[in-house]
Amino acid sequence: MNFNQIIEHTYPFQHWEMIDCLDKNTLDEISFSSILDGERAYDGTRAADHSGDGKDGKLRLFITKDNCKHFPYLTKVINTLQEFATSQKISKILNKDLSSSFVRLEIIGDKKGFWLKPHKDIIEKLMTMMIWSNPYLESENLGTDLYDDDFKIVKTIKYQHNSGYFFSSGKDTWHGLELKEIKKERRCIQINYVSFETDWPVNNPT
Repeated sequence: MNFNQIIEHTYPFQHWEMIDCLDKNTLDEISFSSILDGERAYDGTRAADHSGDGKDGKLRLFITKDNCKHFPYLTKVINTLQEFATSQKISKILNKDLSSSFVRLEIIGDKKGFWLKPHKDIIEKLMTMMIWSNPYLESENLGTDLYDDDFKIVKTIKYQHNSGYFFSSGKDTWHGLELKEIKKERRCIQINYVSFETDWPVNNPT
């Protein structure tokens, strides 16, 4: 995982964009791994827990100790993020202590009708990182929309293959995705350092 090409931005809130994040094998794993399909509510939340009874949440694909053998390259990404040196590097960028946190990684394949209302992440998400994989040549406009405090879009992070961004949630970190045309699938991964327990703790030597 490449952290050598990071650009800091401060508007409308502090975030960092990345390019050339992953190798081809990892990108292929994101692009072509099978994700459960089924009826979806698309209520403006990822899990459809606003008005969709959480039905979308039941179809989400998180990498766990139980299924990681099917995702060897993404498991390596998780292992890299578990390394204390990596977590310390990101801690310094975010100015946030990640030493007692856990890693969470989700493979995402958004389809026609998906959208995300403007929101701020829960405080348990200490860091959110999105990395795009665009095998179907979807529009670059399908990245994340960033909003000001009046919920006006002031920036869209481009949906470009093997690029991404990360940030730490705060009082003004409004982001989402307006309803836009998805021709086939919007593939990406969401990586979090979280304060709640997952299968992947940061390897804190103390």
